[in-house]
Amino acid sequence: MFHPLPLFVGLRYTRAKRRNHFISFISLISMLGIMLGIIALIVVLSVMNGFHKEIQERILGMASHATLSDPQGGISDWAGLVEQVRAHPQVVGAAPYVEIESMLMNAGRTSAAILRGILPDQEDAVSDLRRDMLLGSVEDLRADAFNIILGSELAAVLGIGVGDKVTVVTPQVNATPVGVMPRLKAFNVVGLFEVGMADYDRGAGFMHMADAARLMRLGNNAEGVRIKLEDMFQAPLVAREIAYSLDAMYQVSDWTQAHRNFFAALRTEKRMMTIILFLIVAVAAFNIVSTLVMVVTDKQADIAVLRTLGASPARIMAIFMVQGTAIGFAGTLLGVIGGVLLGWNVEPIVASIEGFFGVHFLDPSIYYISALPSDVRAADVLRIGGGAFLMSVFATLYPAWRASRTDPAEALRYE
Repeated sequence: MFHPLPLFVGLRYTRAKRRNHFISFISLISMLGIMLGIIALIVVLSVMNGFHKEIQERILGMASHATLSDPQGGISDWAGLVEQVRAHPQVVGAAPYVEIESMLMNAGRTSAAILRGILPDQEDAVSDLRRDMLLGSVEDLRADAFNIILGSELAAVLGIGVGDKVTVVTPQVNATPVGVMPRLKAFNVVGLFEVGMADYDRGAGFMHMADAARLMRLGNNAEGVRIKLEDMFQAPLVAREIAYSLDAMYQVSDWTQAHRNFFAALRTEKRMMTIILFLIVAVAAFNIVSTLVMVVTDKQADIAVLRTLGASPARIMAIFMVQGTAIGFAGTLLGVIGGVLLGWNVEPIVASIEGFFGVHFLDPSIYYISALPSDVRAADVLRIGGGAFLMSVFATLYPAWRASRTDPAEALRYE
């Protein structure tokens, strides 16, 4: 295929003005089909990557990469445990916490919520709560003040705002003369946050860790330590390394377990979308088959002459493989360049279209995202470009093989 003769003749056939202009048209359509298919695939996957990255950042902005916990009696020396965890080279930050599954009540309205007790001065090391605050401040959470910060949707459901009170009902119970009663405590709402994820905006709240420990009767103990890692994809491995390096036994969990089904669904969605869009590229690539079949038919006499001059069947096959590969390479190259450029500029292009037509494709009140995110990844581009080019090469094999089987005498009989 890389011999000078097949390269010269194959590229000449690609450039030449053919007598049959329909063949040239089919070649152009094949190249444009590959190009448009690759552009569509790169742009769609880049937008999906952008959405997944945005969702992942929002989830992990509140959830920790990994946790070490003792849900039974709590951890008394949590400060020492935090220092031990921070000593690991992969750990970016660590902070103690107490978590409560509770019921919130206000004026006859109730809603379940996960409340997390935190230390405001250490929470920035493991979450983005400060960034997501709508009203109030994280510093308003003070020990023994019984202040609370709620998700914006949760506050709306309860009909409360900053400055109001909400009653927290905990799973802990009190024994009274009239029977067992749940523990109730009124909290002052001092802030609202909005992450953009219903799991948190609708079902989460924050209080000072000392107040949470008191509600859960943990004394001065913490339930566990939340950990933020340099590489969150190493969370399962690093979390267990940390646990094995400690003297005591702790329950270990990481974000891949807490959100396994959600992220698995995202991966499945991306995989299926890739397969569906790759069919567009496959259809365009196999148009090369019809192009080369017509070229082989049109060049029967040329093939016969080359054979009589001593060209081997392998070289005849290589000539038409060069021609088909050139079409595939051109379409792939143009598609990759166009897809990357479009993927990098999806956001301003969509913004321009929205401004021109006066529409909004993503309503912020519904999606929490006002712009179309895009994340062009080199690995995706290489896989798409490489896959499309290989399909183009495979599409040339059958027509090129048919050309190599041409009988010179039969082809020249009526010339």
